[in-house]
Amino acid sequence: MKRLGIFLFLIVVLAACGGVNGQDGGEEDQEKNKEQTNQEADEKKDSAKEEKEENKAEKEEKEEKSEKSEEAAGEASPEEPKEAQYQITGNWSFEPINDADSKVALLTIDDAPDEYGVEMAETLKAADAPAIFFVNGHFIDSEEGKEKLKKIHEMGFPIGNHTMTHASLTDLSQEEQKEEIVGLNDKIEEITGERPKFFRAPFGQNTDYSKQLAAEEKMLLMNWTYGYDWNEEYMDADNLADIMVNTELLGNGANLLMHDREWTKEALDDIVKGLRSKGYDLLDPAVIKTPK
Repeated sequence: MKRLGIFLFLIVVLAACGGVNGQDGGEEDQEKNKEQTNQEADEKKDSAKEEKEENKAEKEEKEEKSEKSEEAAGEASPEEPKEAQYQITGNWSFEPINDADSKVALLTIDDAPDEYGVEMAETLKAADAPAIFFVNGHFIDSEEGKEKLKKIHEMGFPIGNHTMTHASLTDLSQEEQKEEIVGLNDKIEEITGERPKFFRAPFGQNTDYSKQLAAEEKMLLMNWTYGYDWNEEYMDADNLADIMVNTELLGNGANLLMHDREWTKEALDDIVKGLRSKGYDLLDPAVIKTPK
């Protein structure tokens, strides 16, 4: 009986020890799991931090490359001017300097940018047809006019000087003529960044002084071979397109005068197509010889 009591006592003690050991083991396991979880969380934080730093470094590298590319582009030399292939003649047409094709015609638009100049430029741009836009200063006094001029220039069309107010130069003093011509050049340069290389006097009326100013400003003095869109008979798109292409005045190097007018705008595409159908290339103003 005494032995049985001792035996039962040992069982109870062992059970209690087992319970304690089991609880201690559970707490130990929980502590290990907690430490492992914390370690994994720290590793994830470290990994995320490293990834963030790598992304930041990569972004900074890309930005640095982009800045260098922009600097290189800004430092790149401007496009070389094209070699002159045509020169103006005494009758205001153009002739080849060497072996350039003689069957060409130059398109010019006066009194721009009034109401239709931008649309005309868009038509010409779509047709890959070069032209000179001769500008009057009173059309670029407003912000709207300045924006129109910018758009025409940004489409790649050279801007010519057609005086500030379209006054007859023969009626003006030298001081007034200078303001009409040089003053407009200053204004155009302020808007487009370039001074005009071509000058056309209103009504084709030059003076000795206007010729002198054009030479000093390194502008080519230019009138025209023919034009019709100011005649009432040709204030119609179909009639105008027909006469501009089929006139007997059309010949090699012809210098065609048109204006910023609604009927001219509507006829312009047919004029371009008609000239080309007759075998004429449209003369690029960039290859016209201008004063240096």
